[in-house]
Amino acid sequence: MSVDPTTGRTPITTAADFDLSDYDFWARPMAEREHAFRLLRELSQPVFYEEPEFFLGPAGPGYHALVRHADIVAASRLPEVFCSGDGGATNIADMPAELAEYFGSMINMDDPRHARLRRIVSRSFTPKMIKQFEDDVRRAAGVIVDDLLAAGPGGDFVSQVAARLPLKIICDMMGIPESDHRFVLDRSNIILGGFDPDFGDIDGLADRLLAAGMELQQLVQALAAHRTERPTSDLTSSLVNANIDGEALTPAELGSFFILLVVAGNETTRNAISHGMRLLTEHPAERARWLTDIEGHTPRAVEEIIRLAAPVNFMRRKLTRDHEMNGTTYRAGDKVVLFYWSANRDEEVFTDPHRFDITRDPNPHVGFGGPGPHFCLGAHLARREIGVMFGELLRRVPRLEVGEPEPLLSSFINGVKHMEVARL
Repeated sequence: MSVDPTTGRTPITTAADFDLSDYDFWARPMAEREHAFRLLRELSQPVFYEEPEFFLGPAGPGYHALVRHADIVAASRLPEVFCSGDGGATNIADMPAELAEYFGSMINMDDPRHARLRRIVSRSFTPKMIKQFEDDVRRAAGVIVDDLLAAGPGGDFVSQVAARLPLKIICDMMGIPESDHRFVLDRSNIILGGFDPDFGDIDGLADRLLAAGMELQQLVQALAAHRTERPTSDLTSSLVNANIDGEALTPAELGSFFILLVVAGNETTRNAISHGMRLLTEHPAERARWLTDIEGHTPRAVEEIIRLAAPVNFMRRKLTRDHEMNGTTYRAGDKVVLFYWSANRDEEVFTDPHRFDITRDPNPHVGFGGPGPHFCLGAHLARREIGVMFGELLRRVPRLEVGEPEPLLSSFINGVKHMEVARL
């Protein structure tokens, strides 16, 4: 196969022309990646890939790439077979148990430990509880748009808009003072920076990850110690003083949960907002339709943004026993990687899947993960933030357009680093 002299890459014409474990694949343009995953979905069985090199040790035995919606949903509904805790769910390679839980908290656990942690923290993330933050979200979104209008075109939509709202809401919920917000953002960027050179050389990645995690954990543990003696109405006070059926979080569990919250809740929501603004720029007819009934169209529009943004590309599972699924036999110890981004474009589930349709219904996307115990705990909060932010933008800056996104070089996060405010 010839190499394209312009890009230096092999054109993708068959599933044999690319490797999901190759970092170079994730640097390809979005259209090429969409084509590649379509080719994988058309195959009769999932492709098995060798694992990429891992900075904490040698490469593992490889994995099956699950790219179809049906396979990902089926695996998600069987956590006793497709487990998260054996080596972690957030990385293809096995991570030491302590490190996996340090950065992934309950994402990298199975029941009964997963159920215990989720039971303690879930009461703070119900729709009723999130509703209490509605006014805070609206005020924050209003201030962000005020600042955007004052700055004018030419700035960066990601830093000026998309990153600000989820960061402020999560930090305010936890009781983190505004003076520490930038500190939290910088550390979360390091943790989810992938192999993007803007976040440092790959050789020092392990040290940077550990340092960023320790600093976030120390920040919340210091706050927790204060809230134990002087509780307020914030989430940190609720968590350190929680006693759910006689259970409470340990200091280490609180620290790991905070890392999960600021990383998952901040980075993923900001990327959904960034991708959503780009979708509105590329599809002016859908923007015009949304403007005809902002409140009425918002719920479905938010789901469609999440479907196409798919901020988390994948999660990993490991087989606890032999299992057959959709004609493929998996053996105990096998790894499977659930590519949510691909499932959200599955032609068997979504009519014209690459079309942005703010009225799409039904929309059974897996942008918050598949069904089952690991469905995103913060889904209600993310939906609320995205809906309020776009409501404010559409009402006050209805002609806002952004430029081409500068993507994060990562196989795990479908991230946007920068995106110019082209027109207000």
